[in-house]
Amino acid sequence: MKLNGVIDSLNFSSSQMESYFKNDDNYSIEAVKSIGVFEPHRWVQEFKKPLTRNIIEAKMLHTSTGLILPIKRNSRSQKMQVIEFAGLQAYTDTSKLLSELLKGLLEQIESEHIVRLDVAIDFKGKIPNRVIKKLCEDREPFRFWNTTYYKSKSEKKQNNRLNIKTYSKSNKEKLGEEINRLEFVFLRDYLKKLQVKDIENSFKKMEKTIRRFSGLEVQISFL
Repeated sequence: MKLNGVIDSLNFSSSQMESYFKNDDNYSIEAVKSIGVFEPHRWVQEFKKPLTRNIIEAKMLHTSTGLILPIKRNSRSQKMQVIEFAGLQAYTDTSKLLSELLKGLLEQIESEHIVRLDVAIDFKGKIPNRVIKKLCEDREPFRFWNTTYYKSKSEKKQNNRLNIKTYSKSNKEKLGEEINRLEFVFLRDYLKKLQVKDIENSFKKMEKTIRRFSGLEVQISFL
């Protein structure tokens, strides 16, 4: 029996990002780091992490439903903006609103490129020891706060291909039962200019990667 893997986060890039939200009263965009604007405390206030040096422009998308999403422009690709849909499967009302927002955009953004895709596999109780042992065959565990990262032995500080991590969802979301998450984070170099419209065509490759590192048979679903 295959386990269910769900898309928890999706980041896509666009040269016309803000045009998707302009001229619509349901959205507003707040500049945090831009020409003549620098308010890094707002970023920390909303996203609980600081702006890094490689972010040359930062804005926040506000929606009429109360969502706040980060929009960033990185030094590596200065002509493109990236928006983050993080926490699509977070067991919260916010995750439902995020999913609805993304669904409404899919037709418009079908030709845009995905630059990050997180696949989550949740377990009631502990993640099986056989899975952890399999992860440790090729990767070394590194604990930081409440998350354990599994880094490849040849991995350098900058990794733009694949991250693997585990953490407790019950702690983060204060759930009434113990749920632990194994998450595979597929990045730009792995995705290779994957367009939004082709996302489901990439699932078989990702499922093979998950099986290779964890031994798990997983079927990925999207929204």
